[in-house]
Amino acid sequence: MPRKKTETFSMSFLDVISCGFGAVVLFYTIMASQAGMTRTNERMNLQADANRVAQEVIEGRAHLADLRNAMESTEDKTVQAHGLSVAVLDRIKVTEEELAKYENDTLARRESLERLKADLQQLEEGTRRLKERAPQTVPVNSPDDQEQLVTLSVLGQHVLVLVDASASMLDETLVNIIRLRNMPPERRIQSLKWQQAVNTVEWVTARLKAGTQFQIYAFDTAARPVVEGTGGHWLSVREAGQVEQAIVGLRRTAPKGGSSLQNAFAVIRDLNPAPDNVVLITDGLPTQGDKPPLMRTLVTSEQREDLMQDAVKSLPPSPPQFNIVLLPMEGDPSAPIYFWRLARATGGSFLNPAKDWP
Repeated sequence: MPRKKTETFSMSFLDVISCGFGAVVLFYTIMASQAGMTRTNERMNLQADANRVAQEVIEGRAHLADLRNAMESTEDKTVQAHGLSVAVLDRIKVTEEELAKYENDTLARRESLERLKADLQQLEEGTRRLKERAPQTVPVNSPDDQEQLVTLSVLGQHVLVLVDASASMLDETLVNIIRLRNMPPERRIQSLKWQQAVNTVEWVTARLKAGTQFQIYAFDTAARPVVEGTGGHWLSVREAGQVEQAIVGLRRTAPKGGSSLQNAFAVIRDLNPAPDNVVLITDGLPTQGDKPPLMRTLVTSEQREDLMQDAVKSLPPSPPQFNIVLLPMEGDPSAPIYFWRLARATGGSFLNPAKDWP
């Protein structure tokens, strides 16, 4: 029998080869699977890191905006602080200049005070001499009148009466003035000091001669006739009822506001013919010029003296005779000297009546 032929690649060999190849494929499959999981985990970790970094970037931008706002606010405060420092330095400089000015003015003020004292002594001496010549003055109704107003002249062809109707005419003390100025007009009209001023005007008009022409103006920061519609015109004592009408109009006037002598003196130029006698009834130096100030501030004594000097300078070159009745007022010690000087310079009289007159 012929020998059976032996084959090199038998089924058993192929099985072994197939198993080995399968094992290799399985190994690589397992390895690839493990590698994929590893990459997935790494990718997830990287994504988490990226998300965290992105969140930190967002938070950083928010913090950056806050820092920018804080920096801008700091810069604004720095600018404001710089401006305040400049203002403070300027104020310090102004204060130093004012202190230097006050120091320089000290000697001048002392000399002025000495002159005022001398003027006061001269005033007292003049008053004494006038009292000694009392029989030569205008007639009076009672011994009290002779004592208080013996030197008041109401003579003249054209007599202008200027009555201060500012808030200070409500009382002698600042506390009561502040209290009364906020009350209704009816209550202000009834104040004792204002009634004394009105009674003084009534005393003056009662002693005007028959042929005299007169006019009565009340003034605060502006001047106005007490008889409406008579501005710039003279009234006559002879015409029936004009004196009474003027007194009634004055009694209806309620004091208010500040006082401007400059505007009151402007009435002298408005009247034609000009007055030859001005009876001024007031209680102190003015608090305003011809125009209101740009800012409302407390008026100092020095400023009131300057306003008084400006008012006197506004008078005509040949001013009329001034007869001044100065009612009492606290906190204005320079007023008697200035008004006495005005009366003396124009040939008039200066009176400071008692509280119970007339």
